[in-house]
Amino acid sequence: MSNELIFPYPSRRSLVYATRGMVATSQQLAAQAGLDILKKGGNAVDAAIATAMALCVVEPCSNGLGGDAFIIVCKDGKLYGLNASGPAPRAISLEAVRAMGHEAMPSFGLPPINVPGMPLGWARLSERFGSLPLIEVAEPALTYAEEGFSVSAVVASGWAGAYARALAHSKKDSSVKDWFGTFAPKGRAPLPGELWTQKDQARSLRLIANTNAKEYYHGEIAERMDAYMKEIGGFLRKEDLASYEPEWVEPIGVKYRDHEVWEMPPNGQGLVALMALNILDKIPLVSRDRVADWHSQIEAIKIAFTDGMRHITDPKAMDVSVEELLSEGLAAKRRAMICDRAIDPDDIPIFDKGTVYLCAADGDGMMVSFIQSNYESFGSFVAVPGLGISLQNRGANFSLDPTHANRLEPGKRTYHTIIPAFLTKGGEPVGPFGVMGGFMQPQGHTQVAINMLDYGMNPQAALDAPRWQWSSGKRVFVEPGVPQHIVQGLRQMGHQVEYDMSQGYGRGQIIMRHPLGGYVGATEPRADGAVLGW
Repeated sequence: MSNELIFPYPSRRSLVYATRGMVATSQQLAAQAGLDILKKGGNAVDAAIATAMALCVVEPCSNGLGGDAFIIVCKDGKLYGLNASGPAPRAISLEAVRAMGHEAMPSFGLPPINVPGMPLGWARLSERFGSLPLIEVAEPALTYAEEGFSVSAVVASGWAGAYARALAHSKKDSSVKDWFGTFAPKGRAPLPGELWTQKDQARSLRLIANTNAKEYYHGEIAERMDAYMKEIGGFLRKEDLASYEPEWVEPIGVKYRDHEVWEMPPNGQGLVALMALNILDKIPLVSRDRVADWHSQIEAIKIAFTDGMRHITDPKAMDVSVEELLSEGLAAKRRAMICDRAIDPDDIPIFDKGTVYLCAADGDGMMVSFIQSNYESFGSFVAVPGLGISLQNRGANFSLDPTHANRLEPGKRTYHTIIPAFLTKGGEPVGPFGVMGGFMQPQGHTQVAINMLDYGMNPQAALDAPRWQWSSGKRVFVEPGVPQHIVQGLRQMGHQVEYDMSQGYGRGQIIMRHPLGGYVGATEPRADGAVLGW
């Protein structure tokens, strides 16, 4: 069939209600994996890890065993953050990358490969908050990988796009040659509905789950990665893997209207969403039908991104503090920059990336906001033969400008796009939410939060609502559902607005406590997603 992504008529999804637990993510088989673990007696963390593992199998064009993760856990009303993003290898440097002929960090190949943090993130999360052994949590994902699953339509589309990019890049870079044997053995991406199995990935996942990731960072997987990197001239070494440890951190937040919005601290870009909301908190947002509301939001995002891209990096290398960037003094100065005309901030290009977001909740009130990523689709397109792992390309965000805060340095974590979020009200947990999609993520977080907290939308309506995406300068893309009077009004204010469905507008999930008890959940209509309750 050739019409599996064509839907000529308007449709909507209904809210999902449940009392004993809930899982929401971008691919229905992964959501089912999490729900299966809840029904086996697992808690929300077990369900989230099961879903995350399954997503590596059933949506490999967005995440995988070579990626990173950020997680917020709410337990007994307290928020905990886990930063499972990895640093640049110790052998890399500005000079080494420039010697390869690069003026800027490339997106694919060997230079952008950082230490994968996600597998050890799963292990540390399970050890601290899980209730089931990691191997039991991994069983649904292992079944999909070993016995196969039918590829869903949106995933097949993303896979096909990735195959085309890998093919184009392979003509000038031999380091990606082994990706095709692992992820396109038939000389193409799998089709919608086609059965896909990945025995090598299953074996690696079993090694991770059986050893709480020790085999990944200290054993067979580390040895094979090291040998392969030496063979093809890469920078990553087994010593980089052995010395890696995820970091437990305190989430950061701002008060917005009568709620608190929480994000992960740098090196993640959640700070951009919080800075934008800080600016908007003193600006009345009256209606989605009002051009001034859209203008204020776009300008706030521009300004926040300009500050974020200038300062966010590994927190050890930041030249300003989170407290300074979230201060009311700075917010007031930035708010004063918003006038009745579109401004032209520093040029910050925005692109859609490959990431998955999920959230989970259980009957005891534990909730999880979880995001993991290869960064761009399959990441670097460097795949170690026999492991079923495509290594992420997170280092593409480093700058080769030696004066920039986010300059490439060995052992340093880069500006990171993936961000989970959480809402509280008066300090009481409300629930997790997130919108994946590279530099769209702070924009999606801001829009979804405003839809719920300013415009009173229910979680599903907040996700359904047509979105905008600031690109750079005065350029803004909008989905076709945005009313024409909004577009015309923004153009009159100096915005360069285009209707464009080819842009990525993010894919979100939401689980919230319901005032009458239990949970209410919503899932993204722009993906193959599902929210499943128990």
